[in-house]
Amino acid sequence: MPPEILKASWLNREPQFSAFTNGLLLDFWNTRNEREFIGVDNIPIRYVSFCSPHHDKTLVISPGRSESYVKYPEVAYDFYHLGYNIFIIDHRGQGLSGRMLTDPQKGHVEAFEHYVDDLAKFIELEIVPLQSYRCYALAHSMGGAILSSLLLRQESIFRAAALCAPMFGINLPMPRWLANFLVNQAEPYPKRRNRYAISTGHWRPLPYFINLLTHSYARYQRYLRYYVDYPKLRLGGPTYRWMRENMRTGDNLIENAGKIQTPLIVLEASEDKVVSNRELLAFCEARQKAGAGKEEHNPLVIQGAYHEILFEKDALRAQALNAICDFFDQH
Repeated sequence: MPPEILKASWLNREPQFSAFTNGLLLDFWNTRNEREFIGVDNIPIRYVSFCSPHHDKTLVISPGRSESYVKYPEVAYDFYHLGYNIFIIDHRGQGLSGRMLTDPQKGHVEAFEHYVDDLAKFIELEIVPLQSYRCYALAHSMGGAILSSLLLRQESIFRAAALCAPMFGINLPMPRWLANFLVNQAEPYPKRRNRYAISTGHWRPLPYFINLLTHSYARYQRYLRYYVDYPKLRLGGPTYRWMRENMRTGDNLIENAGKIQTPLIVLEASEDKVVSNRELLAFCEARQKAGAGKEEHNPLVIQGAYHEILFEKDALRAQALNAICDFFDQH
């Protein structure tokens, strides 16, 4: 499919979304290659790939909290048909990867660095052998914090990376000092720190009209169907331990933003209710101040978008995808 025809389709896909998902997209999904490796503490890490011998570019996708590669066929389809080989990882504790606690719906991690260690091993296994290809990365939300942490560790993995609504800070239902107090109070006691954080619990489907993720009814309904039909994919609220690890990681990334040498495009959803745009802006400003992002014009604000930019309504999604594609083409 010529790139210009594909990109034009991004603007009017929703009216024919059912036909697209049950036709072209389903055919594409059936070509997937699913595999796994063993991550930190013997947790199995699942991932999927879509590759063609005719492609000379590679894209690694790092999803957000609670997401699985099962949610990403449309994103994979679009970049694959732009000539990218696609690799998508399911982070530990979610999707089809192994869970760490008896209650599999608890969003948990013992140490945020375990996410990063898993991603590093994944790249060593699958991406390093492809260094003759042009390699790029795309990350959403928590996946953006994981990818950014890896880029602090290792330079020259990717030519460029796109961070969509990256989680450098969480939109907390309370002041940060109170959140710090609660997670620190829970930390010395394993049973308490592994509980659901206050005001969270098991996964439950929310009606479209009160969702805070996307304005796309078609894409939201597709997401709900997957999680209703496949209970293994469900993830509820985070544990206190997860909250502590993520808040500390966000602070560290803002402090060290200027040390990331990989060119970045950072996309901000103007109506985000999940991550904190204040911390996102602080990350971008820290890069500018350090001189690391001199030629970057971050953040790129997607006006009117909710948190899941890659699953937004056609006009907003197309704006984001075109900006990411143009940025990758520059590198």
